[in-house]
Parts: sequence; C-alpha cells; structure tokens
Amino acid sequence: EAQLVESGGGLAQAGGSLSITCAAPEFSSFTSDKYTIGWFKQVPGKLREGVLCIGANDDDRYYADFVKGRFAIVSDKSKNTVTLLMNKLKPEDTAVYYCVAEVAELTTAHNMCITRALGMNYWGQGTQVTVSS
Repeated sequence: EAQLVESGGGLAQAGGSLSITCAAPEFSSFTSDKYTIGWFKQVPGKLREGVLCIGANDDDRYYADFVKGRFAIVSDKSKNTVTLLMNKLKPEDTAVYYCVAEVAELTTAHNMCITRALGMNYWGQGTQVTVSS
C-alpha cells in the first residue's frame, strides 16, 4: 500500500517538460532533512533504476548520468511535497516513475539510488511518463 501519493506525469514530446509531485499526507514533515527521498524509473522487462536521490545533507545528492542537467527535485515544505522536474525529455525517459522515501538516518541518497531502493519503506503508487519522438 502506497504511503506516498504521486500526481502529474503524462505525455510529452521530446524536448518538452513534465513534473511529478509526491505528497506525504501521513507525514508530519516530509522534507529532505528528515527523509532521504528518491525517484526511480521502471521500464517493463528492465531493472528499476535510480534517477535522482537527495539526502539530509546538501552534499548528499545522487543524479543518474542520464538525467544530469535535465532533471531536478524541488521541495515545498508548506505543502509537504517533493516534485521531480523533468526537462529536455527524451523518448528513453518513458517509464513508470516512483517516489520513494526513507528515514534519513537509515540510508544516504547515494545508497538509496545505487541499491535501486531495495528495502526502502515508503513508496508512491507509480506514475506513467510517456515521451514521444
């Protein structure tokens, strides 16, 4: 059962932009100083991949090579949300994207992303992103 609620995503043309927002209605404070937060993509028949993860410290950031310079995470503390901003989209970005979170003391951003979120406790329901060429 998803404890995080995702919204957004959808269809875009190559070169366009989309965003996915991850809300945490059951969390009192869903911010990166208390939680390590990450975004992952899943393509049928392939392993889940870490896209972008952020940790409690400003230095604790992980960006997959294929999204550097294109994707970013923005937090809104007033709304208790984290948003994945996706720019310069490519057809190969097409996937289901998952928001994942874990208590910051239990994992770093680097660890969360390279282990493909193995064992992480809080998940969104998944959001489809489709990029046409």
